[in-house]
Amino acid sequence: MSFSDDEPIVALPNAGPRPIPIVAGRVQLVSKNNSKAPLDENTQKVMLELTGGDSTADRGGLDLVAVLDVSGSMAGEKLQKMMKAMEFVIRKLSPIDRLSIVSFSSAAHRLCPLRQVTETSQPQLQGMINKLVAKGGTNIADGLRTAVKVLADRSNKVGRVHAVILMSDGEQNQGDASTVATGGVPVYTFGFGEDYDPNVLNAVARNSKGGTFAVVDNVVDGLSKGFSQILAGLVTVVVSDLKLTVSRIEDESTIQSVSAGIYDQEKALDGSSVTISFGDLYAKEVRKTIVDVLLPTIDTERGADILEISYAYTIGGKLFDAPPGTLTVRRSGGATADAASDVQTEEARLNMADKIKAARTMADGKNIVDARDKLVEAQNALEDVVEQTNPLVDALRNEIQQLVKLFKTQDVYDRKGRPFALSSETSHDRQRFAARGDIDSIRLFATPRMDKYLEQAKKFDENPAAPLPSVDEDVKEEIAANPLGPIAGPISFYIQTAIQALQAIDKLINKGANQ
Repeated sequence: MSFSDDEPIVALPNAGPRPIPIVAGRVQLVSKNNSKAPLDENTQKVMLELTGGDSTADRGGLDLVAVLDVSGSMAGEKLQKMMKAMEFVIRKLSPIDRLSIVSFSSAAHRLCPLRQVTETSQPQLQGMINKLVAKGGTNIADGLRTAVKVLADRSNKVGRVHAVILMSDGEQNQGDASTVATGGVPVYTFGFGEDYDPNVLNAVARNSKGGTFAVVDNVVDGLSKGFSQILAGLVTVVVSDLKLTVSRIEDESTIQSVSAGIYDQEKALDGSSVTISFGDLYAKEVRKTIVDVLLPTIDTERGADILEISYAYTIGGKLFDAPPGTLTVRRSGGATADAASDVQTEEARLNMADKIKAARTMADGKNIVDARDKLVEAQNALEDVVEQTNPLVDALRNEIQQLVKLFKTQDVYDRKGRPFALSSETSHDRQRFAARGDIDSIRLFATPRMDKYLEQAKKFDENPAAPLPSVDEDVKEEIAANPLGPIAGPISFYIQTAIQALQAIDKLINKGANQ
């Protein structure tokens, strides 16, 4: 069966023209490293930060497939809470977005094709949700397979963000969702209650392109808040297919290793360069990459180019290649090889993530005492971080404190600790927010729009009948607060490009003068 019946996006009366996307300057690249390095052979740690721009006024629209569990275990309050959370999603989306709904129990059913979300279709979409009845088994694999096909068969794909959100409360009893090929589609899985299999939902998310696994322990009041965080990211994608390339400078440096979580890395056969593929990037979302660079021994003090750095992305189906930049350090006899403080803080995060994984492995092996000790070790290590005032340190501390409590006993771990730990691992590996534990206090990797939608979701839960701003209204509010937001990134990019050009000319002049 073909699912090529997706609705076209039709401009609504009085909607006005959509902004033409500004291609350049949608991402900012910053390097954090020592400005000086010793004359002797040494390894320098360079942290590269890619940050998404803060304006989504020209976003291309979202194609979202919601995969909803309607198995027998969803009967009652769970189903009602899921319906309410989906109402939040439907009311937030705008006419440039499309939504398809897939339900699954013993088998999957596509309730509708990708439909343009308008004032007319919103009540129709919600009506489909409200008619769902919980019964049957839990065939997550069929639901996921159907959703992926809905997106793969689209007639209108160019320049559109696409994703699947998949929600389940039970263990699969037909098929294996973790083996379903997602074909480059981001899948954001959502487990709620205590009876689902977190290993399966986490595997589905990790096997997809950029997905995360979110955990809602408190089904009564947590679903809308959790859904809001996923939506806040998907409607603020500023670039797609983001790639970062680092290249050595011959005779000046050697790339020893590149740390970028579980994102794909493509290494040149001769080791001269490494390209990391990050996929979609949200507004104000950050991707940090640590590069270990080996510098050879030299005899005299001088400036040395040690890395060439470039990045590329697509927007609206158009490819943008940023001109490469060169990272220069001063080779000096009195310099140190110690990592810069920002880099040390990021390494502390990576170290904590490794300890969380090690603790989970121990707890899965019924060694809960050693697992808890491993987490306490990670907790104590945070006190040694130089940058105690860095907000990242507080975020890490909040996370590890909640995890320690969930590793109190084997029973508590099996019910609550394992899902939290798995969600945490994938969140760290993606450098992307995932709801888990106390969503109000664990805000690691959260973006400004996520913070805004969290507050909106709280108000929605209190009074669903109250007005709820659409995504387009959120954008208008942000532009009113910061009118230069849509052009700040491009202006900064062109200024930086001009500075790099002047620096390159200066190097050539100095090189000629020294010959």
